[in-house]
Amino acid sequence: MSKKGRAITPPARSASALKRRRVPQPWPDDQEFRILAIDGGGIKGIFPAAFLAGLEKRFLGGSSIARYFDLIAGTSTGGIIALGLGAGLTAAELRDLYIDRGHEIFPSQGWRGRLLGKARQFVLYRYDRDALELVLDETFGQKTFGESKSRLCVPSFEGRHSEVYIFKTPHHPVYKLDGRERMRKVAEATSAAPTFFRPLEDDGYSFVDGGVWCNNPIMVGLVDALACFDVPRERIRILSLGCGNNPYTVGTIKKRLGGLLAWYNIIYAAMRLQSHNARGQADLLIGADRILRVDAPERKKPIGLDDYVRASRELPPAASNALDQHGETAASLFLREPATPYIPHSSGSTDDNRPGQEPGIGEPQP
Repeated sequence: MSKKGRAITPPARSASALKRRRVPQPWPDDQEFRILAIDGGGIKGIFPAAFLAGLEKRFLGGSSIARYFDLIAGTSTGGIIALGLGAGLTAAELRDLYIDRGHEIFPSQGWRGRLLGKARQFVLYRYDRDALELVLDETFGQKTFGESKSRLCVPSFEGRHSEVYIFKTPHHPVYKLDGRERMRKVAEATSAAPTFFRPLEDDGYSFVDGGVWCNNPIMVGLVDALACFDVPRERIRILSLGCGNNPYTVGTIKKRLGGLLAWYNIIYAAMRLQSHNARGQADLLIGADRILRVDAPERKKPIGLDDYVRASRELPPAASNALDQHGETAASLFLREPATPYIPHSSGSTDDNRPGQEPGIGEPQP
């Protein structure tokens, strides 16, 4: 606060960005770098959580799948799953959390309630944050981002300065800003979906759902791996998980009438096309044969981001079918042996998380 009692606007994240290339950290010559990337999708996060839980049960004896990846990138609901894995939860525990507690965050309604909810959503946020905050608080407690057992990249959108904002664990010496953040806060920041929840206001910043610009975080994970580690592209593999993504077609009403009413749901086109483009870029960089994409099947009537009833009923069987189709391939590519244990850089600890220390060590992250 200023002397007059006014809140001081914090600087933009980009103001302290590194102005030169990071120094790549060594990576063993005989090891591949395995990335898990999980899309956003609201309550439809049941699908990737259930698919990962199926891999744990079928191939790992129920142990956590997080131990088999060198980096996990997740957006929105995928960010919550990534954080849960980093906090030491199994995918099975996260799947059960979604199924057992999802109705608290997205309470089911009759047709009249849904109609009123849609009408409310045109001018107000549809849901109160209290239920989401309670579940996240009970899940993560006081755990900090820097305590994650896995390297994590979790996208958000910072609305005060209109910038992308990626929370990163201290897996590189220059990553110093995020280790002290609470996991709960990072989860809230990445999942504040517009029109569903109000933005997260924290320390002068306004955080909005990372799906606004990065619903599929495959390139966030890939670029971070290439920038942080001395690993050839030919030794990177990615398991990319979606939550179900139907085509967005330009029909007669949009073509003939136009206007805001006709194009009110254009955000879903942006999310789908960003995902499609990110996957294409990753294919070009490391080869499509090094990426396994698993997504929920398209449906004639898409499941809404907040449709707990349909998601909890339809997505676990869909994940089981995907496991039958892709499970053996996923196991052979990603689950043959555990990843090298992740050891955070000390610069990401709570007591050593201040910018302005010696050059090359204390510089803020981009």
